[in-house]
Amino acid sequence: MTEALTLPVLPLDDTVLLPGMVVPIPLAGEGGANEARAAVDAARTHGEPARVVLVPRLEGRYARVGALAVVEQVGRLPGGQLAAVVRSTGRVRIGAGTTGPGAALWVQVETVDEVVDDRVPELASEYKKLVTTILQQRGAWQVVDSVAAVDDPAALADLAGYASYVTDEQKAWLLETTDVAERLTKLLEWGREHLAELDVQETIRKDVREGVEKQQREFLLRQQLAAIRKELAEIEGKPASEEQDYRARVEAAELPEKVRAAALAEVDKLERTAEQSPEVGWIRTWLDTVLDLPWDRRTEDAYDIPGARAVLDADHAGLDDVKDRIVEYLAVRKRRDERGLGVVGGRRSGAVLALAGPPGVGKTSLGESVARAMGREFVRVALGGVRDEAEIRGHRRTYVGALPGRIVRAIKEAGTMNPVVLLDEVDKVGSDYRGDPTAALLEVLDPAQNHTFRDHYLEVELDLSDVVFLATANVVEAIPAPLLDRMELVQLDGYTEDEKVTIAAEHLLPRQLDRAGLAADEVEVDREALRLLAGEYTREAGVRQLERGIARVLRKVAAKLAVGSARLPVRVGAAELREYLGRPRHTPESAERTAVPGVATGLAVTGTGGDVLFVEASLAEAGTGSAGVVLTGQLGEVMKESAQIALSYLRSHGAELSLPVDALADRGVHVHVPAGAVPKDGPSAGVTMTTALASLLSGRPVRSDVAMTGEVSLTGRVLPIGGVKQKLLAAHRAGITTVLIPHRNEPDLDDVPEPVRAELTVHTVSDVREVLELALEKVDAQALAA
Repeated sequence: MTEALTLPVLPLDDTVLLPGMVVPIPLAGEGGANEARAAVDAARTHGEPARVVLVPRLEGRYARVGALAVVEQVGRLPGGQLAAVVRSTGRVRIGAGTTGPGAALWVQVETVDEVVDDRVPELASEYKKLVTTILQQRGAWQVVDSVAAVDDPAALADLAGYASYVTDEQKAWLLETTDVAERLTKLLEWGREHLAELDVQETIRKDVREGVEKQQREFLLRQQLAAIRKELAEIEGKPASEEQDYRARVEAAELPEKVRAAALAEVDKLERTAEQSPEVGWIRTWLDTVLDLPWDRRTEDAYDIPGARAVLDADHAGLDDVKDRIVEYLAVRKRRDERGLGVVGGRRSGAVLALAGPPGVGKTSLGESVARAMGREFVRVALGGVRDEAEIRGHRRTYVGALPGRIVRAIKEAGTMNPVVLLDEVDKVGSDYRGDPTAALLEVLDPAQNHTFRDHYLEVELDLSDVVFLATANVVEAIPAPLLDRMELVQLDGYTEDEKVTIAAEHLLPRQLDRAGLAADEVEVDREALRLLAGEYTREAGVRQLERGIARVLRKVAAKLAVGSARLPVRVGAAELREYLGRPRHTPESAERTAVPGVATGLAVTGTGGDVLFVEASLAEAGTGSAGVVLTGQLGEVMKESAQIALSYLRSHGAELSLPVDALADRGVHVHVPAGAVPKDGPSAGVTMTTALASLLSGRPVRSDVAMTGEVSLTGRVLPIGGVKQKLLAAHRAGITTVLIPHRNEPDLDDVPEPVRAELTVHTVSDVREVLELALEKVDAQALAA
């Protein structure tokens, strides 16, 4: 019996629901979710039970027959998505559209009765057997009992809505067909086709399984054959090739006990693995790497302490701190060996030194000298730009192209277990999603851990405790604190002018003469020319630019000899230097810059060493409306705070300093640090900014021969700073004769070379009043009276 109804439409995109099916339908998201939600809301407000018409919308076209469904529940799925659970109860034929409450589409529908004839029971029985066979073949045993419990032929046919092998178009045909016999006939046809496909798939799986078993059988037989041939070869006195017999190589090698056990385990695995397996290549590569490492080879240290110091002195001028540390290391090792102490607890006294300083001071070349002085092999590991942790620890062997880390490769390259390893540019190691290489270096450089270092590729313990690690860095602050804590920091702050001349004469000039194809008796560069080149043509902490200047002079000499405009021997003195290099680039400018009030000379430390820094201050005209403080020169937050502190101090202590601070009330103050394209930061410019502002307010210029450094507080205290040695070397290079430093930095003067201290007048100050008294020009009483 048919029934006419008016219900909201819930369209289903590319989905067909048959009567008896219960499914969740999303009510939020893209596509038809908004239409579904509107239909469900309209149905729930229309009456009880809440009913909708599920209309398939295949390829954008609505079907003529839909499914009458009851909204069982509205809630959220486990993922949090809003959905409605609907149960399809029957078929309805879609009629004309109509209007109804809400935003849903309403239609008039008419229920459809099922057509059942005499063929249905037989067809249903046959179809149930077919479905049971399919489910059993697919292993869906839980569903078999559910199908067996269905007695209604129409409901049994509608179970095809859950079948994965029935397409949406076929399901739409089943929804539109009211004759149960026709539906069962078609389902039998489709089911038999799917069962035939399952039979073909099972045949293919069986063939593949038999093929794999055959390969395994062949592998075992081949392994047995190889073992028989090996036994026959030994009986006949023909041993296997040593290059291919890894077991013999491992047993013959002098390996530590744990390494030997791991290597033999890999050999066992190699013998059990098929030749065509890719794992064979991985195992052989690993065994070759382990066997190539110098497990039993060590270099005897040269315990000639005076000779080692002589080597260091011959290779490098200055750098007494590093030389003393190496001599101390050798002296301690010699005493331990003489007393028979040797190795204690698996640990040795491997040194880990961090050489920090500006470019060009000889950090990298020092490593070769240290190795030569100790009689050890030297290997350099460049870490600049390394971002992958696997570069240090190695890759896991499961990765394609896996390699051991750079530390293991360095040991292999050195050929001994106790080389000098230089970790170059450790402050330029980066980190990203691939890991933090500096964290991996912690175990390498920790004397308490590196005797059991494990590389990810080797996965065996490697003793690094007898390796002397030298790390180089330009900026100490860029090294992570935990890593720096594992190393002894040795500062290389730069060279004095006399040291530069010595280095140029003894090291740089002979090297550049050789590179230019000139002999020492053909070109003579006197020491005065070298001194002028170091003092006025280059201004740096190291000697890199100095060497380039010497190279440029020698190239021009070679060119003149080539064109016949010069004759051998050629002498290059201070007077000839301008001819080769032009006018000097770096001349003292403190007198010129500080000639007017409001300019003071400070000292700073940069990545390239110490440098001279000028601070300029000016006042705006009264009534211009520009009151306040303007800071320029690309200053960091710390320097901006120093300027504010300096201004606040002068405002609060202007009367006792005899400064006209009343002018600051309506006049703007501008503080500028030249070289605006270079970022600047740090607390040591506090006294310099205070002095520049005091000079501006008092009209007294700052002495041109004075430079200063120190942090200032609101009460006028001069607080300590860092980098005193580098700053004093920079002041000496710039021609400064008087330097003001914080009183609490007085112990740092011991690190300054004696020749520099002899040429500088260093005042230690603890209050800003002392700074102003020493730095500002004296007031001419007669000029003031006039």
